[in-house]
Amino acid sequence: MDIDKFLPAQPPQLLLVVSGSSGVGKDAVLNRMKEMELPFAYVVTATTRECREGEVDGIPYHFVSREQFREMIDDGEMLEWATVYDHYYGVPLMAVRKSLSTGQDVVIKVDVQGAATLSKAVPDAVLVFIQPPSMEELERRLRNRDSETAEELATRLGKAEEEYEQLPLFDYVLTSYPDRIDDVVAQIQAIIVAEKSKVHPRVLRIKAQ
Repeated sequence: MDIDKFLPAQPPQLLLVVSGSSGVGKDAVLNRMKEMELPFAYVVTATTRECREGEVDGIPYHFVSREQFREMIDDGEMLEWATVYDHYYGVPLMAVRKSLSTGQDVVIKVDVQGAATLSKAVPDAVLVFIQPPSMEELERRLRNRDSETAEELATRLGKAEEEYEQLPLFDYVLTSYPDRIDDVVAQIQAIIVAEKSKVHPRVLRIKAQ
């Protein structure tokens, strides 16, 4: 039997959406993936919030004004956008198309609300939720980054509890333990291998907004 006709010419290209509550360590995981030079194209999302200490434009966000962001929305340049903690966050459509054109698997980091929107815009995206081992650990991480007031901290913790209700939206849930970022990266690599080994692979398509 000639089985070649049943085999795909190459593994399917994937779009990986990495999400989770604020402070869970999404940036730390993606930074580690970049340090390891894993073969992914990373989409940089845009935001209107101010840069924190140690951040620059393009790492981890493109920082734009509210006026610029509104113009991008009005011009249909956003694949997904939302207001989170009084700031705009969004995924530029052109950045996604450019990343997909590389032929590499593409990674997008968004909040849970953004992941819900992307699941509709790109139905075959792989959605990964990163969770802390406990709410106590999440609170510790938020306090240690020292970028929120007590009121903002309480708001973020309350929102995190609400976001857990969205877990059924996701394909995979990974737990980020302290000082074990490499474990999460290894699990993401395993997910990629599993997805590319499926008999019926995902077929990426972006729905018109």
